[in-house]
Amino acid sequence: MSTTKHKTLLLDFEKPLAELVNRIEQIRELAEENDVDVSGQIRQLEARAQQLREEIFTSLSPAQRLQVARHPRRPSTLDYVQAISDEWMELHGDRCGHDDPALVGGVGRLDGQPVVFLGHQKGRDTKDNVARNFGMASPGGYRKALRLMEHANKFGMPIITFIDTPGAWAGMEAEHQGQGEAIAYNLREMFRFEVPIICTVIGEGGSGGALGIGVGDRLLMFEHAVYTVATPEACAAILWKDSSKSPQAAVALKITSHDLKELDIIDHILTEPSGGAHTDPLSAAKTLKEALLENLALVAHLTPQERQQQRYAKFRKIGVFTENARKQ
Repeated sequence: MSTTKHKTLLLDFEKPLAELVNRIEQIRELAEENDVDVSGQIRQLEARAQQLREEIFTSLSPAQRLQVARHPRRPSTLDYVQAISDEWMELHGDRCGHDDPALVGGVGRLDGQPVVFLGHQKGRDTKDNVARNFGMASPGGYRKALRLMEHANKFGMPIITFIDTPGAWAGMEAEHQGQGEAIAYNLREMFRFEVPIICTVIGEGGSGGALGIGVGDRLLMFEHAVYTVATPEACAAILWKDSSKSPQAAVALKITSHDLKELDIIDHILTEPSGGAHTDPLSAAKTLKEALLENLALVAHLTPQERQQQRYAKFRKIGVFTENARKQ
């Protein structure tokens, strides 16, 4: 990868780190050209770079975490499926004439166990993103997901979903095809399924588009992923008529994994490699696989009725709060 291309993928808050890394490379090259031993200085600078990386990524604001969640090199659903599955076959079509590339799925094996994988799929570059509608699924995508989940339920296979979308496609054609009905139908049916369902927010979990495949027994979330009722930009435009206030909206919306764990909305935070999942996708995939197996084991011993009851109770308690009356 060329230096110019790499720079275009840098986030603003990563620039001091990138400058230090470039400086280390320049010193190393000069030392090799002049046959000078600077290994001690290089080690000190590399230790400083690692320290700076940890300082940056342990103190990210919600708006900065959103940037990480949207990073174009962040691992996608297909990346994770191919990395964690023993074997995998993608299935296509909703049996109503559509095959939405923004929502992918199929059958595979996870540590030898047959499962159904499905999730949102963003593109790697502009052309691919346009082809996959930037991960915004159409009604046909949610109906394809439902078809695969019904297949899983019929044959007793756990359902593994990966959430990564700014939201469902909000175009006129999507409304004509019944976008709201498709998502609502999925919500109802996912509460009915008897097999275990494990959902993971791997990047950006936005609005009903995320919920359309997000009803499960366990909800996992990567450390730098986000999960929100609406994008901060949309929230800022609605509340303040000013999308530039999206950082303020990101704070108010409580979109980060730590906020959502504190609110008891998610069950498990998956630690990312230092610098984000995009810096070491294989390490992130290893963490994901271990978490999926661990959480599947937690719900596998339950009866179908117990799973259904616990799943229903889990979502019914979301948003419940206690308000103390102010003393006069």
